[in-house]
Amino acid sequence: MATEHREKEEEEEAKTDGGSPKIKPRPIVQLGIFLISHSPVFSVVFSASGVMALLLLPLLAKNTYISENALMPGSARSMLSHRDVSDGSKLVNDIKNFRLNHDEGQGVEVQRVIGKYMLDTGAEVSYQKFQPEGNHFHPLHFFSGPASFSNLGNVSCDSYGVNVAGIIRAPRGDGKESIVLVTPFDFINGGDYEVLSLGIASSLFSLLARVTWLSKDIVWLVADSRYGDYRPVAAWLSEYHTPSFEVSDLSKCEDEVNISDGFRRAGTVAAALVVKVDGRSERFEDTLSIYAEASNGQMPNLDLINVVNYLAVHRQGFYVKVEKVVTLLSSSWLKTLGEIFEAVGKVARTSNPDWKFGIPAADYLEGSATLASSLYSQALGIPTGPHGAFRDYQVDAITLKVSPRFPPDNKGRQHEFFLRGAQLLEGTIRSVNNLLEKFHQSFFLYLLTSPGKFISVGVYMIAFALLVAPLPMVAASLYIDGCNTKTLTNATDNSAENMKSWKWLHAAKQVFALHLLGFIVTLLPYFICQVPGEQSPTNLSIIWATTSSSLLLVTFVTVPGCSPFSSRLHGTDWSVLKSVTISAAFIGLCLMSIINFATAEIGALLLVPMCLMVRPIRPDLRSRRVKSLLRALCSMVLVTIGFPVMFFAISKGLIGEGLVGLSLGGEFWTWLESLWAWKSATYLYIGMVHLPCWLLCLCILFHTS
Repeated sequence: MATEHREKEEEEEAKTDGGSPKIKPRPIVQLGIFLISHSPVFSVVFSASGVMALLLLPLLAKNTYISENALMPGSARSMLSHRDVSDGSKLVNDIKNFRLNHDEGQGVEVQRVIGKYMLDTGAEVSYQKFQPEGNHFHPLHFFSGPASFSNLGNVSCDSYGVNVAGIIRAPRGDGKESIVLVTPFDFINGGDYEVLSLGIASSLFSLLARVTWLSKDIVWLVADSRYGDYRPVAAWLSEYHTPSFEVSDLSKCEDEVNISDGFRRAGTVAAALVVKVDGRSERFEDTLSIYAEASNGQMPNLDLINVVNYLAVHRQGFYVKVEKVVTLLSSSWLKTLGEIFEAVGKVARTSNPDWKFGIPAADYLEGSATLASSLYSQALGIPTGPHGAFRDYQVDAITLKVSPRFPPDNKGRQHEFFLRGAQLLEGTIRSVNNLLEKFHQSFFLYLLTSPGKFISVGVYMIAFALLVAPLPMVAASLYIDGCNTKTLTNATDNSAENMKSWKWLHAAKQVFALHLLGFIVTLLPYFICQVPGEQSPTNLSIIWATTSSSLLLVTFVTVPGCSPFSSRLHGTDWSVLKSVTISAAFIGLCLMSIINFATAEIGALLLVPMCLMVRPIRPDLRSRRVKSLLRALCSMVLVTIGFPVMFFAISKGLIGEGLVGLSLGGEFWTWLESLWAWKSATYLYIGMVHLPCWLLCLCILFHTS
């Protein structure tokens, strides 16, 4: 009887007031309710964990390895002979002697010297004229493809460049694939070090013209870099992939270059190497710097870097390095953190020898500086070399800058330098020549902490996920509080009644209005650039700031409830406004992580603390309690740092380039100009995600509640 009575009581408890059976919440729903109800605690835990995970990344870096077995770097002996190196030295001497015996600016005679050398090796030679590209922002061309290079309207025949390209047809190939070797060279003002890159490439070209193992065509492009390293390569690739059948105005220019044979092409580009000799090495050995970042954080396949690094270190004895943030190497707090991690690692290995946690403090400092540089370069979205033009066509490419340890007039060391440099390129080309398909085995998404260590996407995404994880929880908690719900349990039971509350529409209207304003501000540079006359970057930044501020005031006046001082009149609670703001920031950061993870990571470090901490300061100031005053101070500091111009100034200060006053606005305009010139998605993120969220946080900060 007692059992039957207990079962009846359970059945009655399992029914609602209407007699229908009560649905038991699923475990995932219960977990969500628990996280939302304790969102302040979890926000602190997840945010701190995200920052800690970012600091732990140098410890989690793995050694690089060759994923594609077909590459087999260093498995074959070098076939480069001293005769090939002598041919390269002869070309360098011919160019130097010609420039000594002739005045600067002698037409295209240097190009003819290089073209004649290519013809003597049996290669097919073609010349390409191109115009320098303007740096004009056009919103309709922002998402256009790499073939959208538009020449300037009326360009005189004195302001164009000439590229020289030589093609060696592969004896074992079918002409469907090719490997491109690029050597940028300023034919007018090229220095003594720059001409050495032609010696390395010509030594290799002399060898490749007579080998029988080639299965891919070889293209040697000598890019005319008088207008920069990137533009000539991009112009050549544009013509290579999307030929134009219109007669160019440059064909009317009279010169001594014969372009009647037309533009010559090889097969689909499998990989590309850009080689430059850049000044004297600061070390006692020849230095090789690798640059891999392309537009919008794109990276080449890691196997290409691994092959070059392996051959340079273990075969040719180069000191290989990648760029790093030098100022971090002298950071005392980072050094202290590295020593702590080193001590923890020693304790962990004492407990269990299999635990390989922790690295020496010096390695941690070097890895952090390199990681910061890799993260910053990818976040900018600007290519770090001419190789970025190839990545626009989904071609794996890197730039190799070689710094010899001898002065350029040292003939004895020059021969050895050409030999080692050409052998490095020979081994790399031989490995790529072995591939039957494109690079695909290794990683495309990674961060470098050294030439021989990397962090894969599965590791570095953890830090970003931990940073943004509190946003949806806090947004849901604030929305529930703003809708005056009594308890979280009642909210789940009466979800139909809560859906009748449309308070969030007023906040959504304000969020939409400010995001629309951000979109307009993003397009303003196009109209500002139409102003006639030459304007300095400082003046352009003042015009942009004045116009944007005027539009903001107009938005506050014309859109009801958009101003922070009128929100109370329209019944918008600050917690609901903050909830919608956090939701918009979460969506923007997640979308940006797909386009460019590095931008989303840095943006999350700024945006997440600001969105979580900001709240109206008037109640805190009126209470005069220490806790409230500290909270108000923290909110104001985060909002101040979160302003894009202020963060730009702080970043410049950290690297030793302090900017104050109007010069800051000019530098910021120049920086943004470089972003839109390279079609960096970071520019869109700043204008359409970060700036609107910052304005919304400002509205919350000065809310009249």
